[in-house]
Amino acid sequence: VQLQASGGGLVQAGGSLRLSCAASGLAFSRVVMGWFRQVPGKEREFVARIRWSGGVTNYADSVKGRFTVSRENAKNTVYLQMNSLKPEDTAVYYCAAGDSGLNYYTPVAYDYWGQGTLVTVSS
Repeated sequence: VQLQASGGGLVQAGGSLRLSCAASGLAFSRVVMGWFRQVPGKEREFVARIRWSGGVTNYADSVKGRFTVSRENAKNTVYLQMNSLKPEDTAVYYCAAGDSGLNYYTPVAYDYWGQGTLVTVSS
């Protein structure tokens, strides 16, 4: 299994970025894909998730209405569209994959992780 995250960068507050996570080696009919973020000294925080089959999504309250998670079946890729970015969104963002929808908001629910991509939002 490989997860390759990309798309991070520096953006001004109010701007947008789209993160991508290219996946391979997964049983896509069962997989749940999640996005988490982490800042130094803090625990990894749930951002959003999508169930590959059916496309059910969930979001953290802090990003609801600003972020959108989606998938593109033909490319085995999950996206995180981030709009109206705030300085507090600054973090390393990770994509993750698991096969259980239970406790999807916790890192332990995911078996595989990408390498992380840094998002910096300037004020």
